[in-house]
Amino acid sequence: MVDSTRTHTEGVSSVFLGMEAIIASEPMRALMEMVERVARSTATVLITGESGSGKEVVARAIHHHSMRAHKPWVDLSCAALPEHLLESELFGYDKGAFSGADSPKPGLFELAHQGTIFLDEIGELDARMQVKLLRVLDAVPYYRLGGVKKVSVDVRVVTATNQDLEAAVAAGRFRNDLYHRLSQITLRVPPLRDRPADIGPLARHFLALQGPGFYLADDAVAQLKRQPWPGNIRELRNVVTKAAVLSQRDEIRASDLPLALAAKQEDEGGRGEGLHRLAHMHAPSSSLDGMERRMILDALVATGGHQQKAAARLGISRRTLSRKLKTYQLERAGFSGQGAAVR
Repeated sequence: MVDSTRTHTEGVSSVFLGMEAIIASEPMRALMEMVERVARSTATVLITGESGSGKEVVARAIHHHSMRAHKPWVDLSCAALPEHLLESELFGYDKGAFSGADSPKPGLFELAHQGTIFLDEIGELDARMQVKLLRVLDAVPYYRLGGVKKVSVDVRVVTATNQDLEAAVAAGRFRNDLYHRLSQITLRVPPLRDRPADIGPLARHFLALQGPGFYLADDAVAQLKRQPWPGNIRELRNVVTKAAVLSQRDEIRASDLPLALAAKQEDEGGRGEGLHRLAHMHAPSSSLDGMERRMILDALVATGGHQQKAAARLGISRRTLSRKLKTYQLERAGFSGQGAAVR
């Protein structure tokens, strides 16, 4: 296993299964030290924390540091699929199990044999699936859907949730025995507001993804640290991306950030003054052109500055979008050329 950890003045940057983690704060350093100890065991791990706080990074780090690191890693969000599809995804099916099952398909537990399976949003499991999962955790062989032969697997299970599972147990929504089986080890990821030392390094990392030359002024970092970040790291990334996309210069100052924050409020249904300013900044005189400009900006922000995706979202060609960018004076890093500077 290649050690992909780098130490620099702003903290430690590590890559776990392709996902980069920037760690500078003491709470996160302590958590990652705990992760390395926990990874050496075979215990099930329940990772708790707010949405967007970095639970998946912690899960990947557990596999990265474990004895199963060279074995399969499989992940699934339990909220992403309806119940009938979730069961077939996890446990597989045999030929003829249902209409369209023309050949057998192994489930994710089989694919993760001798490795790790990560089940995100575990609190979304319904009662029947909770029973099936409990049996697998107790090493009881199971049947694929429509199968006649039992399947046995050796899998380490790591789960995550942003819910209070103890409250869900008390309310009867989650099985008490499954909760205790999943939480042999519980790791809590602190919210971003409780680890302000991570905000500057994370913001600079996300800004660098938008292209070379961008940098954050000290007053911008100070303002970012004052935000409550209910959306945590995901929200921080969106704000920094918007600031880079909309800025008229490479240096992102505190005065640039309200535009991004106001744009976020607008996305959520608010009417922030910042977006009003954006709509009229170098805007054409006609209200129709102003509306078109806003639509283009919204599409670029929603796609992280990716021109091809923005064009598809708008229902126009990439060439037309490029022409519009020139018309509305939006040619800068990430908005011109082939879009290689943005993602």
